Amino acid sequence: MLYLSITALCLSVVLAAPATDPELDDHWHLWKSWHAKTYATKEEGWRRMVWEKNLKKIEMHNLDHSLGKHTYRLGMNQFGDMTTEEYRQLMNGYKHTPRKTRGSTFMAPLNFEAPKTVDWREHGYVTPVKDQGQCGSCWSFSATGALEGQHFRQTGTLVSLSEQNLVDCSRPQGNKGCDGGLMDQAFQYIADNKGLDSEEAYPYTATDDKECAYNPAFNSANDTGFMDVESGDEKALMKAVSSVGPVSVAIDAGHQSFQFYQSGIYYEPECSSEELDHGVLVVGYGFEGEDVDGKRYWIVKNSWGEKWGDKGYVLIAKDRHNHCGIATAASYPLV
Repeated sequence: MLYLSITALCLSVVLAAPATDPELDDHWHLWKSWHAKTYATKEEGWRRMVWEKNLKKIEMHNLDHSLGKHTYRLGMNQFGDMTTEEYRQLMNGYKHTPRKTRGSTFMAPLNFEAPKTVDWREHGYVTPVKDQGQCGSCWSFSATGALEGQHFRQTGTLVSLSEQNLVDCSRPQGNKGCDGGLMDQAFQYIADNKGLDSEEAYPYTATDDKECAYNPAFNSANDTGFMDVESGDEKALMKAVSSVGPVSVAIDAGHQSFQFYQSGIYYEPECSSEELDHGVLVVGYGFEGEDVDGKRYWIVKNSWGEKWGDKGYVLIAKDRHNHCGIATAASYPLV
């Protein structure tokens, strides 16, 4: 398995570190097996130390959660052998910049009142959770998720669309394959190209070293452009999600707490509403217990497989000052 190179500094830290905890041997081997991890002989000791350090932090957080200090739990997952710096560089491929390619600004229908809860998964708008692998292509998964929802809204048929088509073919619109991109630029490619192939016809490979292989014979959905939601306005995002369907958003996902999120309402005090690095999909919203401050959440579909988070989803705090930038760069395709 490929990882970022280990610096001399990291090596010096490992050499000075204490021995691994033998009581965790079985846990370590089970974790490696579950996530199909293999290492070179010299690398395994370093990865084990990182894993043990992360495990201890997860356990401390969950102890605090049991004492009421946090609204969410953490859990060991496929990122357990990564430092937070490695995780950020490898997984978070959204490149936040001031919008250069702009769509029209979303306006809610006249006299529209958003319901208190919405979950588009219950209405057939959302495909199963996908896995971007070790490729910074989150933006493409967010974009296909939004178009899958809009295509279903128009046709009544849910079709899984090709992220690889976007990874390979949308560089002229400004995207950079596994090195990141923007959902709006993906929507623009689809409009320029007059369509996008299906997942089945153009499967995902988690690489960006091939030529564009779009085939119009397998064109499965199209858009005519995209709509931007007023930046930073959670009420506008709520109306967009409830009246239109799933919406692409970008968030600050660069924290260890997000790396190991497992369940509950995610609220990270260090989260930024401007330093965004990850594209995801809002598929609804709701509240836990009572509809009051601190209990509301956005239902967010991630692209890290079902082994991450709550079966691939995260509940992000809603109406808490645009937490993690959930409403900073929201958009959806026009179909």
